Amino acid sequence: MSELGGEISRNRRHILRGGTSLLFAAALPAGSASAKSVSPGRMSGINVADLGAVGDGYTDDTEAFETAYALAAARVRDGVGRLVIEIPAGDFLITRPHALLNGVAPPRPANGLRFAGVGKNMTTLVFRPATGPGSYLCRNEDSWSNLSFERMQFRSATPGASFFSSYSTGQAQDYRFSECEWLGEWEYGLALDGTDTNSEMRWEACTVAGSYRKAFLYSGLSGRKQASPNAQDQFLNYWFTDMKVEYEWGNFLEFPYGGSIDCRGGSYIITGKRPKSTPEYGTTSTFFRFPVSQHHDSVQRFHAQDIRFEVRDPDVRIIDCVWSSGTVHFNDCDDTGIAFKDFSAEVRPHRYTVGPRGPLIRYDSCQLVGRHEYRTVHKEETLPTVVRYDMCLLRNHSRTDFAVTDATGPARFVQFVDCIDTEPTGGTTPRATPGAPVVTPGPTPSRP
Repeated sequence: MSELGGEISRNRRHILRGGTSLLFAAALPAGSASAKSVSPGRMSGINVADLGAVGDGYTDDTEAFETAYALAAARVRDGVGRLVIEIPAGDFLITRPHALLNGVAPPRPANGLRFAGVGKNMTTLVFRPATGPGSYLCRNEDSWSNLSFERMQFRSATPGASFFSSYSTGQAQDYRFSECEWLGEWEYGLALDGTDTNSEMRWEACTVAGSYRKAFLYSGLSGRKQASPNAQDQFLNYWFTDMKVEYEWGNFLEFPYGGSIDCRGGSYIITGKRPKSTPEYGTTSTFFRFPVSQHHDSVQRFHAQDIRFEVRDPDVRIIDCVWSSGTVHFNDCDDTGIAFKDFSAEVRPHRYTVGPRGPLIRYDSCQLVGRHEYRTVHKEETLPTVVRYDMCLLRNHSRTDFAVTDATGPARFVQFVDCIDTEPTGGTTPRATPGAPVVTPGPTPSRP
């Protein structure tokens, strides 16, 4: 260990107990750039290379990252974080959980912590704990808000490890990921838990690759400290903008307890299949999975816009939603990119359960492959119109057999307005519907 590393190791516990800025400065060599940047009351940076991180992919850099976080916790003043953790180009091996961020009380709640790399293909954090499930690279338990991760790549080198555990009763919120990438086999990307908040999170120009035993973002982990798991609420405002979502298998977003989610722009592809069937998921991988119908005082709103999906396999689902209310809206999306495949006409990539309060489902100016499946919890003749397709292209079927239900007779709750579909005989000649709303009149096949 370097002289700097030894000095920091001796002082780390004192720093975590709230050591002074003089102690903070003493942990760095007097001539280093990072030491020169340190002064009380203003934002400064610390580079993990100055703390002994090597970044060669073989040397264990865990201690340097643990120390960087300890210094950041010590630099909180008046509830505001004052330190940027800088990570240069390289492959940095981390072998202990929570080494990148270990937000547990103490310290006191703080606002503002930033991790800055130099590029998502240049700065790579390789997480290799001894065991996978239950091991998280980061955790935040009501300690930090306004967390930022910029221009870096995260790779799981232990199958089933997880990236981030976030528990909140009101403090953990406002996370931002810019130009980040995830690779490897994870159990969870981010697992959210708690009774309140865990909200206001944004992903911009990020790449979600790898694979996920559960989901990249799983909102509503366990119901910890609640009398009932359904007491979780306020999973609000998750924005995904200009994303490249191209992973091998698993779910992208799974929200058992409601939520408000916006996905805008980008390409979404599931490239493979689950390696084995599981009781919860079977062999299916789903981009947007909302598996619980009722929630405690929680919003249910999902919006997807300007996204190109690829349905490469019958076991791929774009959405599987059983919400009993709320709204689902697809606007100017296209999932017909490989509709020429032999299986494409019979895929059912959009699946819903609907009832008298919805959810209200709308597709505007979308191009759609296969059929959409609707399950009902009431007699269909008692349901109002809760589904509408407006100016959409139905690639493989006419509107008379595009909406598949779990009962016989017309799907009276589905309307088509100014859509283009195929001939009812199965031909491919486009046919436009009249301008007035049209109720789906045809029979519906039984579920497979």
